[in-house]
Amino acid sequence: MTTQAATGPDTVRAFTVDPLPGAARMLTVTARPGQESADLGGLLYAFRRAGASLSLLCMTHGVPDEDSSGTTWVEAARPWEVQMAASILGIRQVTVADYRDGHLHHYRGSQLTERIQQAVSEYAADLVLVVAPETGDIGDSAVARAATAAALLAGVPVAARTRQGVTGAWTLHLGPDAEVARAIQKSAAAAHTSQAEALPALIARLDQLGDAETLRWLVSPARIPGQRAMP
Repeated sequence: MTTQAATGPDTVRAFTVDPLPGAARMLTVTARPGQESADLGGLLYAFRRAGASLSLLCMTHGVPDEDSSGTTWVEAARPWEVQMAASILGIRQVTVADYRDGHLHHYRGSQLTERIQQAVSEYAADLVLVVAPETGDIGDSAVARAATAAALLAGVPVAARTRQGVTGAWTLHLGPDAEVARAIQKSAAAAHTSQAEALPALIARLDQLGDAETLRWLVSPARIPGQRAMP
């Protein structure tokens, strides 16, 4: 399908996706800073270009307890880095919570659910985006479970970025702007200077992906009263 997306105050152009869930206000929830760029940057670009207002909740500062070298500097730097990355990706609001990275699965599910539900309400989100449990680590799984519970309580669908071949998943294409989308995604990832050692491998992975992204529903619109079913 083709949607009209604003690229500036007086400019409207066509942006082709196949198929991108509709959203006016989308909340992205990640386990740690950097995922909004490395894992979700291409999708965030697509949603923004399709007209969605973007917000982001990082559940941790992204500094595991085991990381004892330079922890103070990294912990201070990462919230600033994610703000810079967010500005590149067009994310309007960013919140970095204080849960402990590497320990999200130890928190009560209700505690994480309540925090995500609060963000859904604060940003009036009509769609939540996360990293799918099967493509992330145990922290991503905890986030996905909590986001699913929060979204069901709030009455909004949840989409998850996954890999090709997963049951129920579909592939969407970033279209003719794919090269621009990946360039912006790489620039956002590069803003995370405390994670610079991972950048070459990330760039190679994004180059292999090309214009393809894969999504699946954790909570489909069909499960939300009043929502129209989508692919």
